[in-house]
Amino acid sequence: MTARSILQVFDQYQKARLLFVQSIADLASKSSNVDCLEAAGVIDLLHPLLVDTVPSIQHLAAIALGKLANHNPRLAHAIIRKDVLSHLLQHIDKQNKFYKKAALFVLRAIAKHSPELALIVVHNDGLQTIVKCLEDFDPGIKEAAAWALGYIARHNKNLAQAAVDANAIPLLVLCLQEPELYIKQIGASAISDISKHSIELAQIVVDAGAIFFLAKTLQSNVDAKAKRQVLLALSSIAKHSADLAEAVIEAEIFQDILAHMAHPDENVSKIAAILTREICKHTFELAQLVVNNGGIAALIELISTSKSATRLPAIMALGYIAGHSDQLAVAIIRSEGIVQLAVILQEETDDHILAVTVWAIGQIGKYTTEHAKAVAIANLLSKLLELYNDPISSEDLKAKCYTALKQILQNCMYIEALESLLHDVPPNILKYVLGQFSKILPVDARARKLFVTSGGLRKVQEIQAEPGTTLSEYITIINSCFPEEIVRYYSPGYPDSLLEAVEQYQPKHLFVFNHKSSENIEASL
Repeated sequence: MTARSILQVFDQYQKARLLFVQSIADLASKSSNVDCLEAAGVIDLLHPLLVDTVPSIQHLAAIALGKLANHNPRLAHAIIRKDVLSHLLQHIDKQNKFYKKAALFVLRAIAKHSPELALIVVHNDGLQTIVKCLEDFDPGIKEAAAWALGYIARHNKNLAQAAVDANAIPLLVLCLQEPELYIKQIGASAISDISKHSIELAQIVVDAGAIFFLAKTLQSNVDAKAKRQVLLALSSIAKHSADLAEAVIEAEIFQDILAHMAHPDENVSKIAAILTREICKHTFELAQLVVNNGGIAALIELISTSKSATRLPAIMALGYIAGHSDQLAVAIIRSEGIVQLAVILQEETDDHILAVTVWAIGQIGKYTTEHAKAVAIANLLSKLLELYNDPISSEDLKAKCYTALKQILQNCMYIEALESLLHDVPPNILKYVLGQFSKILPVDARARKLFVTSGGLRKVQEIQAEPGTTLSEYITIINSCFPEEIVRYYSPGYPDSLLEAVEQYQPKHLFVFNHKSSENIEASL
């Protein structure tokens, strides 16, 4: 056999290997093929190809393994048991950029499923490899490394701390300074994944100068994906403390944040509202800053134009703002915030959104009689009671309805709204309604008349209250505001007792009237 014939055999073998890994990489893209590939022993066949003499075969074998690991944690564990990681990362610094990106993809695909798998990647020197790749000159390798790092750090505080200890933060901040937009985006995402876990981790990110470059990216002409990641990173920093929120504010981007609440991309507007919420929740001063910069109008506009989950953080932000002081709650009322929240209670069916909305209403109406009246005029007390009594409402929603009703009713002096709550109200809420009537009726004659004509007094007499309870004391105070015969008249069974008394009544003198007696009477006159 000639040398040419022998080389042709080797050439065919190489082409066959290349065709095999290309086909497996394509097949592994579809989840429907995964079980069949696993049953055929695909991992055992791909494993030796990671150290193949042909770089393109190594590269495609790594991609195929990454796609398999990406589908489910069982396959990720199977790849680890075959000791793939040690072969994958061996001499990676000497590999070409295509192999490095494929190897980083495998690390990301394994680490994404659980903290346990991410920790295995770390223990197999995966984190050190990722950080080294962050220093690479190739933008694609930096992107893949930042992506893998984020998937490890997002699971918990310990894994995020491991990334910090590996000196990843300065390299991620450098990613924010790269000209390529996709590197900025993934770098911001990884920073968010690290800083979200604790105030200490967020402070390390801030000390590394990340806020300045995040703000600069937000203010530049970047696409919606990059804006989302930047806003999310800033939110992950601001949420931990007032000092960190102030650090974000000091970047002078708050007007940009408010403007992004009107962004056409729903995810951008939602995360802008999340960042606003994380800023205003800490202190009265930060909430006042949001209000002074037109934050209430921007939040209400987002609530009115968005649906469901998109407007949830805006609703929460209004609740936080109102919770800081009565003046800020008034600002929300004057901006028609109560009206918009009432619309949500009518339109929304999601229990979680309803619960947050109810909580925000309670924060607004809890301060004074005027705050409570604004809520009552919008007919929200009846709606809160309806949600509380609804058997399909979640326990969380019912609890928030009860708290909001309690907070508002203790300040409500709007008798028309209180009247509507007297009927079909559970005893634990009824006591707050009667408590307000016990304050109003002794000093308001018009209210006393209305209370009688509307059936309120009759309803009170029907209530069975244990002697000595708060409810019993309120009933006694209310009854003392009316004449005893009126109270007795509206007591249960009193009309029947009157009719019975009429039937049983016997006149004391029977006077027989006739014509003669009539004449005698006339003569005497």
